[in-house]
Amino acid sequence: MSSQNEAETLLIFAQNLAEASGKAILPHFRQTLAVDNKLAEGWDPVTEGDRAAERVIRDLIETAFPSHGIIGEEYGTKPGSSPYTWVLDPIDGTRAFVIGLPTWATLIGLYRDGAPYLGVMNQPFVGDMFYGGPQGAYLNHRGDLQKLNCAKPKPLGQARAGTTSANRFPHPIRFETLRQSLQLMRQDADAYFFSLMAAGHLDIAIDAGLQIYDIAALIPIIRGAGGIVETWDGTDVTKGGNILAASCPALFDAAKSIMNGKL
Repeated sequence: MSSQNEAETLLIFAQNLAEASGKAILPHFRQTLAVDNKLAEGWDPVTEGDRAAERVIRDLIETAFPSHGIIGEEYGTKPGSSPYTWVLDPIDGTRAFVIGLPTWATLIGLYRDGAPYLGVMNQPFVGDMFYGGPQGAYLNHRGDLQKLNCAKPKPLGQARAGTTSANRFPHPIRFETLRQSLQLMRQDADAYFFSLMAAGHLDIAIDAGLQIYDIAALIPIIRGAGGIVETWDGTDVTKGGNILAASCPALFDAAKSIMNGKL
């Protein structure tokens, strides 16, 4: 099988995983449901929607590709014997999920030899499926297919950005400096901000302290749309961390400088 055919086959499979997980999640959305807390201190919610979606995805992967590795937020790591590892966040944005906001998403990433290869971000209630890989990045909105391209370069003062929460940043003053340098900073849409940046609606997406499953699927989407996604502090973006994504190098460099306290 050629590399292109292999990528197409795996991307179709990833999209099928997203559709199957959506069917497992939606019966739980905007319903009265039990919410468990994964933290001894603080609040990190998990629901049966999270668990059901990851079980469905893992079962399909293990049946179709038993040699592939799996890293999942809810059920941990299964080592594989092939170059491929799936990285799963069944519901990114569970806090939004439990209060009925449709800004959560299922994230399905695929690494090949430890590097991001394919990614799908799926919001089944809204009908948005963002995906990216070697052939570029796209949005399928209820059957309407659109190629994704990041926004054209612009000055930092005209840039629009999104983050999950200002409270998550290790250096609040630096984040506030960045916020004041922008035209607009919106909060509380998790993975959606990174996907919308790839679609050209935002110029910057930024979040602190992400896990591997929070970012793995988004890297191929952003890069496939021509954007930049790295950490602002120089750690390996493929493992999570303090993530900064931008539509062009100049904006990335400007935001990175502020977040590193150099401006």
